[in-house]
Amino acid sequence: MSYAVINPATGETVKSYPTITDAELDAAIAGAEEAHRTWSRSTTVAERAALIRRVGELHLERRQELAEIIVREMGKPIEQALGEVDFSGDIYGYYADNAEDLLKDEQITLLAGEGSALIRRSSLGVLLGIMPWNFPYYQVARFAGPNLIIGNTILLKHAEQCPESAAAIEQIFHDAGFPAGAYTNIYASHDQIETVIADPRVQGVSLTGSERAGAAVAEIAGRHLKKVVLELGGSDPFILLSTNDLDATVDAAVAARLDNNGQACNAAKRFIVIDDLYQPFLDKFTAAITGATPGDPTSADTVLGPLSSAAAADRLADQVDRAVEQGATLVAGGTREGTYFTSTVLTDVKPDNDAYREEFFGPVAAVYKVGSEAEAVALANDTPFGLGSYVFTTDQDQALRVADGIEAGMVFVNVVGADGAELPFGGIKRSGSGRELGRFGADEFVNKKMIRIGG
Repeated sequence: MSYAVINPATGETVKSYPTITDAELDAAIAGAEEAHRTWSRSTTVAERAALIRRVGELHLERRQELAEIIVREMGKPIEQALGEVDFSGDIYGYYADNAEDLLKDEQITLLAGEGSALIRRSSLGVLLGIMPWNFPYYQVARFAGPNLIIGNTILLKHAEQCPESAAAIEQIFHDAGFPAGAYTNIYASHDQIETVIADPRVQGVSLTGSERAGAAVAEIAGRHLKKVVLELGGSDPFILLSTNDLDATVDAAVAARLDNNGQACNAAKRFIVIDDLYQPFLDKFTAAITGATPGDPTSADTVLGPLSSAAAADRLADQVDRAVEQGATLVAGGTREGTYFTSTVLTDVKPDNDAYREEFFGPVAAVYKVGSEAEAVALANDTPFGLGSYVFTTDQDQALRVADGIEAGMVFVNVVGADGAELPFGGIKRSGSGRELGRFGADEFVNKKMIRIGG
């Protein structure tokens, strides 16, 4: 395993970074444990919140530099990269603003006996975060922000293709005033990560990544009785049942599919359209999504950049080819040039096609026709994933009925791109377990200690 910045737009290896030695890794774990024993237990929530607030401010002060780093690491268009940095700053700000409320004592009404009882939240200790390449700053913010306020200390293993942003994040934590050991970046190998999870000084692990990675981490963590939060893949449905403005709905559908070059776990990937709107939607959607042509990610005008790597482009091309070989209709796109992949629309994807249950991590959309609300919900749920979903309808009662019926961790009604620092993020089924962001994200790695006081 090697950590390196390889610009997906050019193929150039910009810089390589050495993997941490076993001795350095042991020192990092020891430093994190020491920081928890000393700094965490000697500081107040308000003091830790002030440090996290400064982390958010530094993200905004360095936004251009930070954005340019991830453009060359994973090909995100520059305007989207700037947006990610800004959102990360907002997440740190949210946890700084709400730290006292999120961690306040919770009184329990006693059913019998004298006195009182309460829940007091406190830290667990050292946590390991394993983060992916597709949102290098945002993924770290939603894990590190709440947990450092709680008083947990962080070991952060970033994706192998994001070593420069990983180093920049660690520098921000140091510059914000966090002591050594509170937040430590580790360029660790897969074998070393297994060692970290097994280490008795480490109390939990949070992973965002693939199903395969999630299964491997959960198996190791389970063997060592460690708490785990997993945010894995998704094949989110976009259900269209009625609309007063088809053009606006199509614009929302395109935005929901192409964000981050189509490489988002919670992107809309399966477009399920009621029969009387199917052909008008398909025609307008195909024209709009293919109008977003791949371009230079450093340009402010670019909406669709390259995929994150040559390997990612290879995987996506293979998926599209297999889908067509197994009976899907290629309505548009399906071509690539290096790491650049054209926006692609598939129809006639049947249950016996591999594509029916696969996640397309790139600008590929599958469009389905259904004859009823019930059929739409059944198709939406016919997937191993259960991360997010989108419902578009002019009928409020129908919207809530469909939202209730969808098997997913999140439902967005008549809106896309509406994630917020205060809104919990996470899924069910093979999309993982646990939540990040909002108050639920601050309640995963805590000791909810019950204290009963006699009369």
